[in-house]
This record gives sequence, C-alpha cells and structure tokens, in this order.
Amino acid sequence: MKVMGIVAGRHNGNSEILVKEALLACQEAGAEVTLINLFDYNILPCTGCECCTMNMGDVAMGKGEYRGCVLKEKDDVDKLINVMQQQNGVIIGVPTYDLMPSSVYTRFAQRFLAYELSFLLKIGTVKEDPHCVAGLIAVGGSCHDWQGLTLETMAASMFTQSMQVVDQFMSTRVGRPGNVLLRTEQLERAHKMGENIIKAIQTPVEERGWLGDPNQGLCPNCHGGLIFKGEPHWDGIQWPFECAVCGAGGDLVKDENGKVKFVLAKDGLCRDRNVNECRDKHLEEIIATRIDFMKNQDVVQERYGKYKELKFPAV
Repeated sequence: MKVMGIVAGRHNGNSEILVKEALLACQEAGAEVTLINLFDYNILPCTGCECCTMNMGDVAMGKGEYRGCVLKEKDDVDKLINVMQQQNGVIIGVPTYDLMPSSVYTRFAQRFLAYELSFLLKIGTVKEDPHCVAGLIAVGGSCHDWQGLTLETMAASMFTQSMQVVDQFMSTRVGRPGNVLLRTEQLERAHKMGENIIKAIQTPVEERGWLGDPNQGLCPNCHGGLIFKGEPHWDGIQWPFECAVCGAGGDLVKDENGKVKFVLAKDGLCRDRNVNECRDKHLEEIIATRIDFMKNQDVVQERYGKYKELKFPAV
C-alpha cells in the first residue's frame, strides 16, 4: 500500500500536523508513506493555452499522439503528478483563506487537466485506472461559515485524477500554527481518516464507498454542501437542482420532519464526475465546441479587430 500526504500550508502548521497524524495511522497499518509540502516545489500556473485538451481532442479523432502539458519540462508538477498517480491513497491538508483553499493548492490542482485520467484512458495513453482513494482536510481559524468553499473546491479537483474521496472533514478554530494541538478531537479525527484510507484501499474497488460522517453535506453522492438550481447541459440534459461538486441531479424535498433533502433523479448520476465514463463526456463537449469555433473563423476574425485594437490605460 502506498499513501501520499500533500500539504498546502506552512511547515509545522496545522495542515501539516493533521496530515502527519493521518499518515501515522497508515504507516501503523503497514503502508509506505510519502509526504510533500507544495511550498517546497516550483509550481507554475496554468497558462490557459488549451494545448492539452486540443491535443487530447486530436488523438480522440485519430490524429497524432498525446504530448502532455507544455510546462512539464519547466517546473516540478509533472514529477509530482507522476508519483501521485502511483499511489493507492492520498491525504491532502489545505488551509482556508477567505472561504477558499490556499492559492498554492489551487495552482497545483489547476494543472491536473493535462493529466486528466478519464481523457487519457479514453484516448489510450493510460491503460489502467489506478483507483486511488482520497481523504481531504480543510483547515481554518473560524467555523464552517468562513470555510464554506474549501472542501468542495478540493473535492472538485479530485475528479481529473479519478480519485474517489472516501472521507473529508473540516478542522475549525485553529488560527495559529500548532493551534490544532489543543484540539485533541481533531487529531483523533485525522488518525481516523488515515484508518479509513487504509480500509478503502483494502476494499474491492466495486465495493468502496463513503467512510466519513454519513450526515455531512446535502449531496448523498459526494457529501458536498453546494446545491444549485439546474440549467440545461450542452446536450439538453437538465434537473431541477444539481450538486456543484459531483454533478449529481435531482430535486430538493422535505421529509416528514420538515428536513430538506437532496433526492437524486432516476438518471441523476448519468453525469457523475466520479465515474470516468461519465466524465469523459466532457471531452466530447470540448471537441464539439472546438469544431463549431473552427467552422466560424470568418465571423470570429471579422469581430476580433475591434477588441485587438481597443486599448485602455494600465497601472
């Protein structure tokens, strides 16, 4: 068993302490553990060049071979992701800044698209899904109201790597480095996460499921807490409400006790981002959008002139 800890906070900070405690449980169970802190590596931001998805689209249409991210020789991301994709489990600890994960984590995670496993499996570049499981820890100095987007953002970044989130929790009221050492229940929770990661690894893939708090979040599929009013998808599919994280579709209903629940539709998991075959539909959308764009180059170029020539003062 191989388990990797990934920290996106300061050295010896609360995120690192909690990830270390979780890794300790994995090590006690016999796992080979690795720990990285993203501050120790050169991580360039995604340039938005679209070369990865354009190249994947070409390969999907039978043209050429996949070349990977254009930045892979310029920083450490390629090395880190290649090691990450060899793991059976990952445990990620990220501090919260103004409701959201730290920027060093989002910079790393937004480079994942060039390594999107469902796309690479579809085009044959990757032959086998590693079936990695993940545990997520969001760390903050206040309560849920000031950490409300962190776990969901972290969970959303797992799909491109086909990682199944089996546990996640929020470490609250730990504003200063080492503050979590006063919260023994949170240290125990981190240790439990490590045990849950081992349990998931040792469970057959088809039998794996959620091991965290069963009452966490509104979505019964990913346990995320962000549900939004549904809108038509690119191919017309629509539900009254959707989970912003996993893409599950359904409706909000009240039970006999007046408690609001998110109830999945019969086809509510047809776009479940946890499933490679559902998620690779997005590559079809990318290809269709690209084809439409290329067909209308005359219109685009005619209108581009106005904006290329438009200048405003800079700072």
